[in-house]
Amino acid sequence: MLTAGPRAESRVDRNHEAVLESPQPESLARSGSGGIAGANPGRTRSRVNRRSQFSLLVVRGDGARAFRFGFSRSSALGAGVVLAAIVSVTGALVGDWAHMREISREASTYHAQVAEQRATIGALNNRVAELRKEMGGWRELHAKIWEPFGPEMAPGGKDRGIGGGTPTRDTSGPLSPVDELNRLSEAVKEQTQRLVALERLMARAGKAVSALPSRWPVRGAVNSEFGIRNSPWTHAPEFHSGMDIRAEGGTAIYAPATGTVVLAGVHQEYGNAIILDHGQDVRSLYGHLARLNVQHGQRVERGGLIGWTGNTGRSSGPHLHYEILVRGQAVNPRAYLWD
Repeated sequence: MLTAGPRAESRVDRNHEAVLESPQPESLARSGSGGIAGANPGRTRSRVNRRSQFSLLVVRGDGARAFRFGFSRSSALGAGVVLAAIVSVTGALVGDWAHMREISREASTYHAQVAEQRATIGALNNRVAELRKEMGGWRELHAKIWEPFGPEMAPGGKDRGIGGGTPTRDTSGPLSPVDELNRLSEAVKEQTQRLVALERLMARAGKAVSALPSRWPVRGAVNSEFGIRNSPWTHAPEFHSGMDIRAEGGTAIYAPATGTVVLAGVHQEYGNAIILDHGQDVRSLYGHLARLNVQHGQRVERGGLIGWTGNTGRSSGPHLHYEILVRGQAVNPRAYLWD
């Protein structure tokens, strides 16, 4: 509390509280010798200066004055400015601290997310490397598949010779995810080309396989195998060019593969006989038939009925003489019988 002169001081003493004192001109005039007009100039300046002075009085609970601080108006204003600046700076620092704390929390969250993403990328990189190695093993498998067909049939078997050195790089260390993906992409492209070539080959092979006489024309035990045997008439060794399959007379005979009838009639040794041309220089012969169910030039599908077994021609009893010819030469039919 700001007060004027000695009168303010006695009022503070009566109220038992701390006050700020400011001397009043009227009190100073009454305490002089007759008033302001009679005062000297020095005391007048002193009274004027005391207007800009403030006092801070601290009293005890019983009203006794403990101590007193005096300071000027300019000091009070400066202290107020400094206090305001301190409050402003403190507020700014507190705000910055709160903001930095929030940023720290977000950074912790981002750090956990980055660690998780790194672990995911690492696992993906390892999986890509495993897939690339697995696809590398496919090359050996493709090589084994293509080997029976010769180097001319293998994909990329022609015009692969190139020359010139290229700079090498160290690949002993772990590759980056980008490098792993690039290598996996190259391996996938290579395997795609190989699979396309293999699909084309299988299509051609499928046609060739479907043309092979791989089925049994009749089901039964084999009375006489292909090769050298004792003649049933002279008992002397002779070459048997086919297989004699046991079958009762009148047993149905089915085409083992698709073909065209090139013979449907009487043969000198086999009596009623049928010869089917299956393409790829492969033919099949059926001898000693009782009846025929096809005609010359007819197209026969795999599994189609072509005739019935009998005992015609040079035969000692009902059976089917089954023979395979490749480029006009008799071969063992067992090499073609798969089912």
